[in-house]
Amino acid sequence: MQGLQDLGCINETDFSSSKEEIESKIHEYHGIVIRSRFKIDKHFLEKATNLQFIARVGAGLESIDCDYATSKNITLIAAPEGNRNAVAEHTLGMILSLFNKLNTADREIRSGQWNRESNRGHELDGKTVGIIGYGNMGKAFAKKLRGFDVEVLCYDILDNVGDANAKQVAFDEFQQKVEVLSLHLPWTPETDRMVDAKFIAGFTNPIWIINTSRGKNIVTEDLVAAMKTGKIAGAGLDVLEYEKLSFETLFQEDSSPVAFQYLLEAPNVILTPHVAGWTFESHERLAQVIVDKVKYKYFGEPEVENVDKRVTGIGGFFFKSTNSKALVAWYGKHLGLKTDEYGSTFWWKDKSGNDCSTQWSPFANDTTYFAPSEKQFMQNFRVEDLENLLKKLADEGVTIIGKMETYEYGKFGWIVDPEGNKIELWEPIDKVFL
Repeated sequence: MQGLQDLGCINETDFSSSKEEIESKIHEYHGIVIRSRFKIDKHFLEKATNLQFIARVGAGLESIDCDYATSKNITLIAAPEGNRNAVAEHTLGMILSLFNKLNTADREIRSGQWNRESNRGHELDGKTVGIIGYGNMGKAFAKKLRGFDVEVLCYDILDNVGDANAKQVAFDEFQQKVEVLSLHLPWTPETDRMVDAKFIAGFTNPIWIINTSRGKNIVTEDLVAAMKTGKIAGAGLDVLEYEKLSFETLFQEDSSPVAFQYLLEAPNVILTPHVAGWTFESHERLAQVIVDKVKYKYFGEPEVENVDKRVTGIGGFFFKSTNSKALVAWYGKHLGLKTDEYGSTFWWKDKSGNDCSTQWSPFANDTTYFAPSEKQFMQNFRVEDLENLLKKLADEGVTIIGKMETYEYGKFGWIVDPEGNKIELWEPIDKVFL
């Protein structure tokens, strides 16, 4: 409210009136900021004759008739950037708690039991983690996995969303390899009840499943049936099929479903009340994202997530040498560099605490790696999204050398500056070197 007030908005709140009461006065307002108490449907929007924007303090817009709102030139604003880190941390916490039976062990200790063998856990390292839905939440979760020795695969209906943290694959390969499955999906007609018996049966391995997206994306009865057969090794559910759309209470009906009773009693299940994205920090961050986007609508300021990110750091410095092996040895002996056959790797952390590397390497005098440049050196810059950057550079008239190449340690592309210096661009996967 303070942020909108600073923009010159006049704010009024109403957390208790019925939908009908709100509809009777909504024509007075130019914008509305909501969570999920009731649907913003066609009837509501027809009453909102002066509405210019709807902002939801959260990631999903399923409570809004988006098509009709768009037809009335109403700007729709969501804030997935605001709670993606919270969701990512919660997802990782659920996995580690399930793998190490932390909840079960805690309950047993409190009741006087000391059962070490039955609480033997599993390690995440060495597993293949699959993410369905590789948007804000999926990408944030993949980033959290960089500290683990895991293979991360992603599947999404959009092409070319994979990055240095997750490899995008076809669904057949995804089901064949994945051992830990994390859902980061909106609730749409396509994703409604998507995880059913047929879906689960398609996985080659028994899977651990985590759902921090929407409860109705999973058929709970089919999930429970798979848990009974061992096809599902365990489940961490922050959301449930039985939630009301307002997320305020659990059951839409008075009785508790049989499948839910099983989840309550199963030791390999962790349940939380739709709070993955609702931390003290995300509460403020969500609000700030809304303010920033409203500001952009009316004042044209850049959106928080609309920054044209290009170079993120120095990836390496390469130069020609008459005797590269001897020179590397000299630097190791006299300057204390930790060297190998390629030179020396310097490790540092970015502002998010991620491990990053910069390489120092002498090359033989007759190397062709710097070609077509005739200079004695070549720079390597770390970049965030190489494929899109190369397209932008080509559109800007920059000379591109060859085609982008992909290796286990990242993607590489090459350009030439106006003075003939060859520049290597690297979208890194640093964890390969750790």
